[in-house]
This record gives sequence, structure tokens and C-alpha cells, in this order.
Amino acid sequence: MSERISVEIKNHIADVKLIRSDKMNALDDEMITALIETSAELDANRDVRVVVLSGEGRAFCAGLDTSNFKRTAEGTPGPATIKTGQTLVDRTHGNANRAQQIVQGWRQMRVPVIAAVHGIAFGGGFQLSLGPDIRFVHPETKLSIMEVKWGLIPDMGGTPIMRAIAGDDIIRELTYTARIFSGSDAKAYGFATHVSETPYEDAMALAREIAERSPSAVQNSKKMLNALFDATEADALMTESVLQEEVMGKPNQIEAVKAGLEKRLGNFTD
Repeated sequence: MSERISVEIKNHIADVKLIRSDKMNALDDEMITALIETSAELDANRDVRVVVLSGEGRAFCAGLDTSNFKRTAEGTPGPATIKTGQTLVDRTHGNANRAQQIVQGWRQMRVPVIAAVHGIAFGGGFQLSLGPDIRFVHPETKLSIMEVKWGLIPDMGGTPIMRAIAGDDIIRELTYTARIFSGSDAKAYGFATHVSETPYEDAMALAREIAERSPSAVQNSKKMLNALFDATEADALMTESVLQEEVMGKPNQIEAVKAGLEKRLGNFTD
């Protein structure tokens, strides 16, 4: 798809790889653009039912390209996360700015996204790993909320997700210290769904399982779960009802029942 990201779609699964392996898949302007465009294109592709996001080479993503920090040290403005004429407070993608969209694009996508994380996931790379619904992380992966090391705060769309999956005190400690922690630690803290010696293979296996389910039910389930984030109890109950009515009795739901009773894979429409 670009010089930064490769995409292969097979059996309704989009296999998305960051391919800037010579730079440990660091986030430069081209990578940020590619992540935003890829998430949007896959979201619009009705053939896609699940996405697996991984990094090629030695790392998932090493975070923001350090050349940006070199420019800052030299007094030259213009980080890769914003475009000329914009500020960070400008909302360019719904409720997000350009940098935040590299995470929120996957979180808000209509289909489930699974991350396979290995090697390094620092700073923006760590936040990128939070965008997917589910994370398989190698136990020896090195992760860090690293922004404070560079005199910054985490601002690439991951903090609302951190709040939902990890303890407040853990988030504060890791943010204040920029401490590097392992994949095994990430599981204990809540950042990893599964610790795996083979994260990519396990992510693909789960993707195949999800792709066999009714896409209407899976996608409405994701819409429902995303809506839970800041919902009141009344709003959450109403969302369940509204989204259930969209799938109940429809062809994919009827096919799911038939397939289950007949002990076969379903033949669903997208």
C-alpha cells in the first residue's frame, strides 16, 4: 500500500504490517500518513472482517522518529505529528487530531483489530498498540510510556484507552518515570490481552476464528462495546437494544443459527 505499510487481504482478514524495519518502524511523517490512510481504507472495505496489525523486523514500533527530537534540540519547529498551519488542538479527524488518529483510527474501525507486538513498543509505538481491540505481546517485548523522557506528555490518542484497561496508579507511575517494562509486565498491568511466544501467529489464528462469525453480529458488538466507554447505564442498555434490533432476524443472524445447528461454517454476507 505504501513504502511504510503493507496490506494483504485474504479470507476477509487484512494482514497489515509496518515495514520501515530499518528504523524499527519508527513514526515519521510518511508512517503517520500511511497509518491514517490505511485504517480509513480498510474501514471502507466491506470484504474486511478482521485486521491484524504487526511490525516487520526487530520491533513493533519504536515510537516517534528521533530525528524529530534532533530538530527540537536545534531549535527547529515542525514535529511530524502535525502539518504546517495546524496546531495540536485542531481537530482534523472527528474528535482527534492527526497524531491521535493513528491510534483512534483502529479503535473506531467497524471491525475488530488485533495487534501482534514484539521487540519494542515505545512512546507513540506503545500508544499505537493500544488502538487495536486485542493485543498479543511477546513476553520479552520492551514497552514504555516514554514521552516524559523527551520532555513531553503522551498525546497520540492512547490515554483514554489506558484509562479503561489499566489501573490509575500504574498509568501514573509509568508515565512519570518513562520506565521500560516487559511484555509479561504488560499482561500484569492490563496492557496486554495475551502473552505469547508467537504473537503474530496467535493473532492470525484468532483473526481466522473471528472472521468465521457473522460480520453483522461482530461489528455491531464492537460498536456496542465502543459506545460503553463513557455511557451511562441507561445509554448502555439502550445501545444494546438498538444494535440488537439491527441484527436480529436478519439474513446473517438466521445463517448463524442454521450453521450452529448444522455444525458447519456460516456463509455470511458482508
